[in-house]
Amino acid sequence: MSNWFLYVVTVLVWGSTWLAIGFQLGTVAPEVSIFYRYLLASALLFSWCRYRGLNLQFGIRAHTHFLMLGVLLFSLNYITAYYAQQYISSAMTAIAFSMMVWMNIVNARIFFGTRAGWRVIAGSILGVVGIAVLFLPQVEHLSLTDVTLYGAGLAVLGAFLASLGNMVSQASQKDGLPIVQSNAWGMMYGAVLTAAIAVWQGREFAFDTSPEYVASLLYLTVFGSIIAFGSYLTLLGRIGAHKAGYAMVMFPLVALILSVLFEGLELSKPIVAGMALVLAGNVFILRGRKPVANTVVSEADNEPPLCLAAQRPH
Repeated sequence: MSNWFLYVVTVLVWGSTWLAIGFQLGTVAPEVSIFYRYLLASALLFSWCRYRGLNLQFGIRAHTHFLMLGVLLFSLNYITAYYAQQYISSAMTAIAFSMMVWMNIVNARIFFGTRAGWRVIAGSILGVVGIAVLFLPQVEHLSLTDVTLYGAGLAVLGAFLASLGNMVSQASQKDGLPIVQSNAWGMMYGAVLTAAIAVWQGREFAFDTSPEYVASLLYLTVFGSIIAFGSYLTLLGRIGAHKAGYAMVMFPLVALILSVLFEGLELSKPIVAGMALVLAGNVFILRGRKPVANTVVSEADNEPPLCLAAQRPH
């Protein structure tokens, strides 16, 4: 699969999960919903690996990588994002998570010595400014109370944890660990940790049998977790976290477009201007010379499209 295909899949799927997450909130505690999501996703991935005859036996070093993926990408970053939205709007959460593009640039430099070229830096500036302009009407009258600052801090923390998870995934791929199995183990570890946190907090493991909850859970599991994370982490291994991270700027744009189409949101000058800036930043980052980042080839690269789907972001 081409890098452009992986990028488009990641952005479109994660952009649409904002609508699905809305159906998850209410009856079931957020931690419990996250637990259900990644328990089911890991079960599906392990089943796929068994069906394809993929190796699931790994050493302690590999499982250390898997555990870190579970903690950073499939548990704590989601919990902090959910809690952040109890104190701040989804608009502020989107702005906070768009900062992950900068976190990836800095972390890639620290951990891998990857230098971001002028196109990446310019595109990142345009993208983050575009996100701020997009959501300006929703945050311009916001009062900076202690509660707001606390929520914003949680959102930034969630983005930082996710960025560290990106670094773990890139390091794992450099070590030759296959993405499908890495995600299967990582999601299982993330589900177990999230369940432990839910038990510690005294959450009830209820289940909402309504069609809306079940359908959104299945969508978030198959598309939001298996397909989107598989596509994004494959892209990350190919072009580097400093470039792949721009997806975090693009998917709020998709979510906004879906709101215009399905929720009656009216187009305004800030929305149009913000879209233009985000798209311009996208062009700067993803066009031009091919990236220097190493291309990692694993057994997952030779799998059919379902394995790509099987092989994230508040």
